[in-house]
Amino acid sequence: MFGKSISETDGRQVSPCLYLLYHELRSVHTKYSYAIETAAFETHANLIARLRKDKNSGVSAEFTFDDGHASDFTFAWPILSARNFSARFFITVGWTGQRPGYMGWSELRSLHDAGHTLGTHGWSHALLTHCSPKELDHELRGSRNLMEDKLGVPITTMSLPGGRYNKRVLAACQKAGYTKVYTSVPRMETTSSGLIVGRLNICSHMTLDWIERLLQPGSRELSTLRRHYRMKTAAKSILRDWLYDKLWTGITRKEPDDEIGIAVPDEDSTNHQ
Repeated sequence: MFGKSISETDGRQVSPCLYLLYHELRSVHTKYSYAIETAAFETHANLIARLRKDKNSGVSAEFTFDDGHASDFTFAWPILSARNFSARFFITVGWTGQRPGYMGWSELRSLHDAGHTLGTHGWSHALLTHCSPKELDHELRGSRNLMEDKLGVPITTMSLPGGRYNKRVLAACQKAGYTKVYTSVPRMETTSSGLIVGRLNICSHMTLDWIERLLQPGSRELSTLRRHYRMKTAAKSILRDWLYDKLWTGITRKEPDDEIGIAVPDEDSTNHQ
């Protein structure tokens, strides 16, 4: 997409890269923060295409998607393909072919065959910091094993449900065979070394102009996001997860799970002001 991904290089310094995190695309406007209109996503893709041609931009971007929504296949893939972009799709494996509104194994095979990269998003979208050792092994190793069995390809990357992790979770990820763990920490990546890869969670209220400013070298917007993320991390250390999530649900306007069979994220987004 922009040459080698930083996670595919040998650890040397590379141009700054911002990984963009999406969840679901919809053809119509919605108040749900984690659902992006397809028309808006096309403008994001056009922006990235323009930056790709600008050899002086100094910053690249890559697309990632969490959960495995059917819209990844029906909406995102054609938009990406039209611009010769590849993306990373992280799949909640226990929902694959089982839950309405999510992809099945044939769709995942098609994405892989088209050159996209697949990883896991756990088995059931459980917050990994809440899992017992047995549950954690199932979420990590069980999801990876099934994906490899179904697709016949190595699965070595994952993204963290809800952005939640600690030292125990990261150690379990490595033990389960993952070489890269994608978070919702908003930061540029400049080297391929290390286990953790940061990402910017894209929400429906983020304007194209704001995203373009974000992708400038030395972006003040990104510095603000990182400051907000640190504040939220401090809040989570004081509040229990259930209370934090209840408050955050009000901000993100999370939908009930039974509404058109889609919502779920609980992802640790970061708003801009």
